[in-house]
Amino acid sequence: MEPKIKWVANGMPKSEDVNLPVMSLDNVAKARAFHGSFPQYSVTPLANLAGMAERLGLGGLFVKDESYRFGLNAFKVLGGSFAMARYIADETGRDVSEMTFDYLTSNQLQKDFGQATFFTATDGNHGRGVAWAANKLGQRSVVHMPKGSTKTRFDNIAKEGAKVTIEELNYDDCVRLAAKEAAETEHGVIVQDTAWEGYEKIPSWIMQGYGTMAAEAAEQLRQLEVNRPTHVFVQAGVGSLASAMVGYFANLFPSCPPKFVIMEAGVADCLYQGALAGDGDPRIVGGDLQTIMAGLACGEPNTIGWDILRNHADAFLSCPDWVAAKGMRMLAAPTKGDPSVTSGESGAVGMGVISTIMSDPDYAELRDVLELGRDSKVLLFSTEGDTDPVRYREVVWGGAYATE
Repeated sequence: MEPKIKWVANGMPKSEDVNLPVMSLDNVAKARAFHGSFPQYSVTPLANLAGMAERLGLGGLFVKDESYRFGLNAFKVLGGSFAMARYIADETGRDVSEMTFDYLTSNQLQKDFGQATFFTATDGNHGRGVAWAANKLGQRSVVHMPKGSTKTRFDNIAKEGAKVTIEELNYDDCVRLAAKEAAETEHGVIVQDTAWEGYEKIPSWIMQGYGTMAAEAAEQLRQLEVNRPTHVFVQAGVGSLASAMVGYFANLFPSCPPKFVIMEAGVADCLYQGALAGDGDPRIVGGDLQTIMAGLACGEPNTIGWDILRNHADAFLSCPDWVAAKGMRMLAAPTKGDPSVTSGESGAVGMGVISTIMSDPDYAELRDVLELGRDSKVLLFSTEGDTDPVRYREVVWGGAYATE
């Protein structure tokens, strides 16, 4: 028998919710305007899986496809690039609205700001985004990757001009290494999408950068005459993306928010463990965190993100690897007439989850708790394409990590 998806409804006490304004509509509009100034910018597709929705017994199923983002095959660049812009704005005493692509790539920037070195830890996508943005803006970058990182992901970062290493450390320890080196380097800055005590500003800017994706999706749904998704399923590593999506939609629909479902890799389910404990305090998961969902292999929650999620998430799910693999195959070969989505291991877990909840009687209780059915309009985020093409083919063509 394959391991089951574990779930818990959110019964945690609420906090004062001081972090929800991080994802205000105004803050997200600034991020979107910034991204729109890049010549490489275009709105990524929203796949309308009408056939799949019908088959699963849903009113609608929509997948935001980030494999088209800036030619980088993943959403992460949205966060790193906006955080750099906000940092440079702060350092030069300007407003972020002045941080257009043209200004940031001009000789004037070199006079006003000079050059910084941006440090980060990554499983692949975030580091590639930081390296790409640093490269485009004439800045330096140093990227540390945890043990088990693949050569493809390493090479993709190196070719953006970053100094890259694969360390004998897990992700959370790589974050500590990057932070230490940044502190010891002149004009060194750590750009990490996880917050901790005393490091909150940059992670909140990264979350705002991710908001561009949520704002685009909300607009695309309206074009399809879906005024409001009833359910938003979003995957979590440290919880920055999850809390950014939850925060944006909670601000967009303050009186009737969608139901929010947070999904994690089973070996790195720190948010699920926090929800299970139920006291409102975050939990930490240690160890090697080896999972095919490399982008979700984080055991220490973002403190800002955790605060948003404890107040607004409806359920937390801990997912074995087969769930992501199933989602990858279903998105690659959906029902006839639906668009195919190339979704990587960390991108496809939502599809694996929603199909399992809707078709496996073992999850009837969860289906009822979430009130999923014929009237449900479900939004998923495929956050990466085939960022590791060899692994992608092993799963989708070769049937690796099958459910049996």
